[in-house]
Amino acid sequence: MATYQNLISGLEELGIHKMQEYLDSYIELVNNGEKSFTQALEELVGIERKANQERRDATNVHVANFPFIKTFDDYEFEFQPNVNKKELLELNTLAFVDKQENVVFVGSSGVGKTHLATSLGITCAKARYQTYFITFENLITQLKKAIQENRLEARLKFYAKYKVLIIDEIGYMPIDQDTANVFFQLIAKRYEKNSTIVTTNMPFSKWGDFFGSATLANAVLDRLLHHSTVISIKGPSYRLKDKRGLFESSAKEE
Repeated sequence: MATYQNLISGLEELGIHKMQEYLDSYIELVNNGEKSFTQALEELVGIERKANQERRDATNVHVANFPFIKTFDDYEFEFQPNVNKKELLELNTLAFVDKQENVVFVGSSGVGKTHLATSLGITCAKARYQTYFITFENLITQLKKAIQENRLEARLKFYAKYKVLIIDEIGYMPIDQDTANVFFQLIAKRYEKNSTIVTTNMPFSKWGDFFGSATLANAVLDRLLHHSTVISIKGPSYRLKDKRGLFESSAKEE
């Protein structure tokens, strides 16, 4: 009994927690001759290794600041049949990150752009790529604050350092010329160095109006799209799918 307690104490001291949960079961399997000592030890080590990986994944995902935890398996591809699932699964291999390429999701509100960008980002985070998610509105707020506090360069370096930066919902809020210029600086700093994932409800033809300058918009798009995969989603809003019958009934009544 003392030997067993010493073993438990040793595992606790070394921070080996998951193995302790299965230890008694494996001791019984070894005593019954169902597994050799080596087999039992190998499987216990595997259990602990898997638990450690899950903890690391959870930590990496947490610090990436995702709005929710969803994977491609949670996306209803049958609801948006024009989405190329094969293309998305290819992106999920993360070859685009190693090539410093970008991914741009374009589509109207509710089609699942944020879901897909987040799912791809979660894969990046679990693969230990330094990943961060931020809405365009929050990004602009942070950059404006940095300008006021005379620390813009430091803030740009902070966002430029991420191996994968996800900027969600470009086009939902107006920006002034100075802010547009600062956003361009960030995209320029990341160009051909790290990967940027963007979601937007704006067709590229409207970016000139949004940025207040066709020249600036073209400069941003040039760097975003040069090495990129563009996923255009044309379909109904997922958020309104349960209400579609109401819209159809109203239309018929009219």
